[in-house]
Order: sequence, then C-alpha cells, then structure tokens
Amino acid sequence: MAALAAGALALSVGGLPAAPVAADELPARIDLRVLVVSDGGPATEAVAAELDSAGTPYTVVELARADRPSIDADFLADTVDGRPRARFQAVVLPDDDPFPAGSAEMAALVSYERTYAIPQVDAYTYARPETGLEYPVDGGYAGPVDGMRATVTAAGAAGPFGYLDGPFSFEDNDPSVAESWGFLSRPRAGAPFTTYVDAPIPGTAERGALVGEYRHDGRRELVVTFVANRHQRQFRVLARGIVDWMTQGVRLGSARNYFSVHVDDVLAADDRWDTELDCTPGDVDCRPGQGTPDPIRMTPDDVDRAVQWSHTRGFTLDLAFNGGGSVEHREEHGGADPLADRLTAERDTFRWINHTYDHPYLGCEQDVATVPWKCATNPDGSTRYVGRAEISRQIADNQEWALRAGLPLESGELVTGEHSGLKLLPQQPEDNPHLAPALADNGVAWLGSDNSREPVQRRVGPALTVSRHPMNVFYNAGRAAEQVDEYNWIYTSRAQGGSGICEGSATTSCLDAPLPTATGFADHIVPLEARIALGHVLANDPRPHFIHQSNLAEDRIAYPVLDRILDEYAALYADSAPLVNLRMRDIGAELRERAAWDGAVKSGQVTGHRIGDTVTVTAPDGVAVSATMPTGTAQRLPDGSTAAFGQPYAGTVSGRVAPAAGQDGVVLALPRAPGADR
Repeated sequence: MAALAAGALALSVGGLPAAPVAADELPARIDLRVLVVSDGGPATEAVAAELDSAGTPYTVVELARADRPSIDADFLADTVDGRPRARFQAVVLPDDDPFPAGSAEMAALVSYERTYAIPQVDAYTYARPETGLEYPVDGGYAGPVDGMRATVTAAGAAGPFGYLDGPFSFEDNDPSVAESWGFLSRPRAGAPFTTYVDAPIPGTAERGALVGEYRHDGRRELVVTFVANRHQRQFRVLARGIVDWMTQGVRLGSARNYFSVHVDDVLAADDRWDTELDCTPGDVDCRPGQGTPDPIRMTPDDVDRAVQWSHTRGFTLDLAFNGGGSVEHREEHGGADPLADRLTAERDTFRWINHTYDHPYLGCEQDVATVPWKCATNPDGSTRYVGRAEISRQIADNQEWALRAGLPLESGELVTGEHSGLKLLPQQPEDNPHLAPALADNGVAWLGSDNSREPVQRRVGPALTVSRHPMNVFYNAGRAAEQVDEYNWIYTSRAQGGSGICEGSATTSCLDAPLPTATGFADHIVPLEARIALGHVLANDPRPHFIHQSNLAEDRIAYPVLDRILDEYAALYADSAPLVNLRMRDIGAELRERAAWDGAVKSGQVTGHRIGDTVTVTAPDGVAVSATMPTGTAQRLPDGSTAAFGQPYAGTVSGRVAPAAGQDGVVLALPRAPGADR
C-alpha cells in the first residue's frame, strides 16, 4: 500500500484545511464505482459494456448466481475514517424492481439511494405507474420498435443527451425479424416524470416516452422502456447520456468517437479481380500464369478528387505509400510519373505512413505453386523467412524516398505490405524472427496490424502494434461491378455460383441471392459497410480503418462508403461531439494508455471517490488517471495557480492526468457539488 500511495494521483479541491466538524456531520464519501445488478439480459450487459469501453469501474452482481453477495446495507455502505461511505455512485438494475415482492434487497437499495442521493438506471423496464408512466394498454404501445424514429426532447437536449443533434432511427436490418422490443407510453398525470427521448405512438397523434427521469420518494430513476444489445445503433447513440446521467458527469474513464482511414498501396498498383476466373491475376489467389494482370493505379485526377473531398469534408486521409512504385513507373514511362508529382505537390493535404519501398511480403518466403500458398522451407524442414537486411532495406529506402519527395513523414510509423512479418494463420503461426530487429534498426515505434486477426495491441521488438479495421471495399476492385462480382463470389453458396466460403462458416453468412451487378454496391454493400464502420466509431474504438488506393481510382468506390459514414454521423451528433481523426502514432498511444488504465482498473489498483466538490483518485505509479468531469473543472498546480482540466467533448471535459513535476497529486475543483441543484 505504501508503494501504491507513493505513485497515486490525488484529484481534490481546495488548498485550505477544512474546519473541524463532528464525525456525524461529515459529508458522505461517494466511491466512483457503479453497481450493475444483472439478470443476464442484453440491457444490463450493454450498460456494463459501455462502462468497460470507457474504463469506468463497476461491480456486477448476477442475480442468477447462488453464490452472489446479498445486497444489504453493509454491502452498499460503511464508514471510512469516521465518515459515512457510499460504495457506489450509481445503481443499474435490469428493471425498476427485479426482486421478489417485499424483497429486503430492494428495500436496502431504496434506502441507500435516498440516503446518499444515488441515481438508479432501469436498463429495460415495463411502462407502468411504478415508473411514472401509464400502462401501454391505456393509449400506448407494446411491440417491436424496429425502424422507429425517435427524438431527443428539449429536456433531453438540455440535459444528458445534449450531444445528439436530431432524430435517430432504431435499427431494422431484417424486416422479417423483430430486432428490438419496447413500450411507448405517456407520463401519468401529475407524475414527476421528465421525458428525454420519445417517439410517435403508432396509430395515434401522441408521443410516448422511451427514456425519461422519474423523481419520486426522494429517489431519481432513469427509466428505459426499450431493450437493445450493446451493438445496436439505438443503444450506442444513447449510451453516453445514460452514463453521464447516472454519474452526474463525474466519473473515472472517458470516451470519444474516433474515425481515421488509412489508404494503402499509394504510388503502387493493385492487381485487379478477374470476373471470369474468380481470382486476381498477379496475386496469390490465382495460380502462376493464370490470367493476365490488369493493375489499378490512381491518376492525377484521382488525387485532385481526394484533395477536394478532404477539404470539403474536413477529414484527413492517411496515405500508406510505396516509393518504389513511383520509381518503377518512371523507369517504364521515360522518367515520368504524373501521379507522384501531383501527390507530392499536395503533400500537406494528407498524412503519410511508410508502407515499405516495394510492398513485398516480409514474413516467410511464399511458395505460391499451390492455392492457398504455403511457407517455403529449408532442407531441415524449418521455415524460410525473409531476412533482416531485406526488411530493413524496405523500411529505410522508403523513408529516404519520402525525404527526397519532401513528404511530412512520421518515421516511427510503419505498415508492412499485407501486415506481413507478423504471424498469419494458418501458414505462419509466429512472427518472422527478423522483423523485430529490423524495426529496431529503423526506429519503428508503431506497427500496423490487422484487427480481424489481432485486435489486441502487443509489442514486436521496439514497436507496439496498431490494429486496423479492414473495410470490405476490396483492394482488387477499382469499379463497382468488380466489387459486386467478387462480393458475390465470397458471400454466395456454391449452388448460387459462389465459392461456398460462407457455407458452414461460424463468422460469415451467405447472401440469400447474388447481388445485382448494377445496384448491389449502392443498395447493399455501401449501407452495410457504413453501418459496420459507424458501429466501431460509436463504440469508443480509436482503431483506424483501411482501404486501398485502388478504391480512390476509376469508379472511386471508397467515397460512397466514407460519405455515408460521415453524413450519418453528422446527422446524429452535435458540434460538441466531433469525430476525432488521429494519426497512427496517436492512436497507438491512446491504445497503450488505455490498456494500462484498464489493466489497473480490472486488477483493483484504482480507487476513486468524491466528497462534495472534491474528487480523489489513486492509481499505480506511471498510470495516468482517465476521468470525465463537468465543464469548468479546474486543476490546481503546485504553485497554487489553476488551469482547466481535460478537453471539452460532448458537454463534459475529459482527459488523462499525471502529477506535475514535484507534485504528489493533481488537484481538481469541480464547479459545483454534483447534484447540488437537483
């Protein structure tokens, strides 16, 4: 404990000692931890997942477990240093009363919430008088809410959901399946119920509550009358407000909406899908000599379009480039490469990432005599790997090319071709042993990896991986028709003329029928890929997405997907919650710091509490505290001056804090005691 205290971060208010008071007059200490009482359903699981994502400490009590603790007065509260302590700052229940009638546990919770002004979230509850609402049979609605258009009310916009910017729709991905169920009902006459989110009651001219606050008997409940899982859009857009409401804007952990896009193979050319052969000539999915390569490469006009798009959208693309592609093009075209000339002239529009000089495969040496390929072996049967010198040359030569071209390159960032060098199942179950030394040779600190294979950041020699989400806009497609043809090949059964890869797959389902070539891209692929990517964005996931330069060429099939993501986001969120567009090194640092914080939270090494407008947090030495606070929170520095804490986002301020030099703790003053005006 002494070592922990030495490395603790203390967030507190003031500077003058408090006047002595009697023990029974001491204001209560409220621990910054949430109690989640779970029935195993999706509603409480979704709230817990949101807390996990943000790094907010919580305790789960599973109602179905025979060995669970009893929720009684001693479980909920005690005394520390003569001061009453509430162990939880908020309570999440699966509904407004999940216990048997006359339950002592519910009585204990009611008493606890009254005594310490603790908010309660009813994660999914029936609309009834006990929640401040009329029964649905009295002019309301009970049933599927798929596709329903919900609106944040004026009270919701002025309160916990002010970061949203207009109506939003409940998901309706399959009209034949009820994906979400809910109740729409009016507040009871005279009930102290404030509606935050509502929707039209079907068959009437009235609106019914979906989310609202019910104040009664000295308690505050957030009543949620629809069920959703953690991935559904309707929960994702409301999750931040639910957590901010129950923590009163004072909590450990933080969350933002991130979106970055890497464009791979810039200056190189990508092999094209052959719609007759159903493979890619020139790449390893075609047999040697099969078909005629017809590569796709951007033009100067494509650069102009990318520049115009970036400026119009206010969004910076990260270009992962291969300088050798330009050198080869000049050799084959009398020294000319208009593409490289145009890109370097517009160098400051983009961010640039080293993608190796020639884009070779840097793992094992590939034996492509068969499909799928396999690793070549030495006479003794061991795997034959690309050597350290070649890996290092590919990194260094591309850095030198960028220097000559005047690119604003961050030399510590690297994405190898196809993420090669890293382990790849089933062919190469281990990293190329020469990769880590080559990274050290060239000062690489951040190494791109494929999130579909390795979602967790790990160390490779001197570098940490940055997992990237692959977008299902194929590298070997410059035209929409090619994209649809390959998509059909992958996602239809053999009986429908496809590969049958989807048959029997645990992760991939088959299309009901092949997509129409003329309309399948716009009608199916674009909305699906945008929905998947936006799901990452709304889940506090900073990992970048990646596409290829071929997708900015010819039909420029990347833009409809990217535009849909940005347009849907803009329709959902207010200016106070902008997309955070980070470069690779900053994403890597975010993942690293987040992992350190989450590890400390999960191992019980983080504690936090507030007393009035004072918040105190302890964490292990070297772990910066992640926190979200009300706007106006001030940080007191060692010399007695103050500075604003954190950065504004979605109506609060948040960030990570570490002690200043010579400071044992960080001092914060909340603008007011949470709940003081409630």
